[in-house]
Amino acid sequence: VSTMNAKTRSEGEEEASGMRKETLRESGHLGEAKRGQVIRVAYVIAALDLTLVFMQLGVMPYLAKNLGLDSVGFGYLQTVFGVLQLVGGYIFGRFADQFGARAALILSCASASVFFLLVSFSTNIPLLFLSRLPTVFMHGLPGAQKVLTDVTTPSQRADALGKLGLCFGVGIIAGSALGGVLSTKFGVYVPAYVGLVGSLINTLIAMVWIPSQTKPKSDQHVTEPSNLFSVREILRLMKFPGVMEIFIVKVFSGLPIGLFMIMFSIISMDFFGLEAVESGYLMSYFGVLQMVVQGLVVGKLANHYTEMTLLRLGVFVFAGVGLGMALMRSVWHYCIIAVPLVFAFSTLATITDSILTKAVPSSDTGAMLGICASVQPLTRTVGPTIGGVLYKQFGVSSFGYLQLIVNFGLFVYLLKSKIPLEEMKSK
Repeated sequence: VSTMNAKTRSEGEEEASGMRKETLRESGHLGEAKRGQVIRVAYVIAALDLTLVFMQLGVMPYLAKNLGLDSVGFGYLQTVFGVLQLVGGYIFGRFADQFGARAALILSCASASVFFLLVSFSTNIPLLFLSRLPTVFMHGLPGAQKVLTDVTTPSQRADALGKLGLCFGVGIIAGSALGGVLSTKFGVYVPAYVGLVGSLINTLIAMVWIPSQTKPKSDQHVTEPSNLFSVREILRLMKFPGVMEIFIVKVFSGLPIGLFMIMFSIISMDFFGLEAVESGYLMSYFGVLQMVVQGLVVGKLANHYTEMTLLRLGVFVFAGVGLGMALMRSVWHYCIIAVPLVFAFSTLATITDSILTKAVPSSDTGAMLGICASVQPLTRTVGPTIGGVLYKQFGVSSFGYLQLIVNFGLFVYLLKSKIPLEEMKSK
């Protein structure tokens, strides 16, 4: 009797298991059907968000000047922005892990709406500084990255994240042009009004078209609420195999070029002798390169080569870019150097994000993307001081030599070390 009961239980368990597998297949099919739509919506949100941000960034110096803010004061304004983005990046990522990518995107778009509203009311310097506060949660690009990380498989991730470069390029080109036209023809406050309307539209898009749960059902689990900012949590993530090593490469490989880009407005005037319009054309050229390289090239390479191979290639090309920067003497030299520069920058940004989100549990991908997003604000915060000293004391070539030395050292490190990487599926 006991044998018959055991057999009956075994048959029942097999039947139940078969039903569960069938259900999972059905839900996976439904998820696959909607996945493409969610990815496209994430790209639209990112492109619109970046367009509005670059539109306002181009106008902000003129608005600050009209309010009587000098160059030193504008530097303080930029520092405040950098610090808020630095602090908010990790908090935003943790928020996305605990409440979902949809809630995080809505928070980002709503914060952008408040930002543009405050800018439109900024008739004096204190209000202009106050308008920076909502930027602590303005992380549209990391929000879109979180959606893509949730809905793509690990093998598809680098390609999907790379295509965000198209959105970035669209943002630079369309945003810069739109900001210039609107501020010139209608006044410096009009871009803020347009930004407010655009951000509200983005908020509605996120609410309607992004599902409340973007993770696969197999990865969904209850996340215990905890502090949104925790040094202990950051250290825990850094202890996963390979995370600290890849993060160090991410930070230091792009630091020298980051310092150069922070000083670029001064370098374009003093070293290249460009007017404002010509500098704008150069930024548009950069945007087109970014669209082509990150949107079309990096994804294809990721499908044919391992991520560690592409990481080493990016660092090696970055070292060569440093040598070119050290020797450049004109803006035409810089236009040539910009091609490998954008390739290395886009490759490293995409590949490191992809590797790091695979190396941590799926419940921590938002926090990891938040930490990655904090790298640029960190450079923006400390960059003006370090970059100013380098430019004043040693000239433009110093950025190139620093780029060469740092990335050659990282390339040797990546060749000699065996970085342990494990793909984490769930917590």
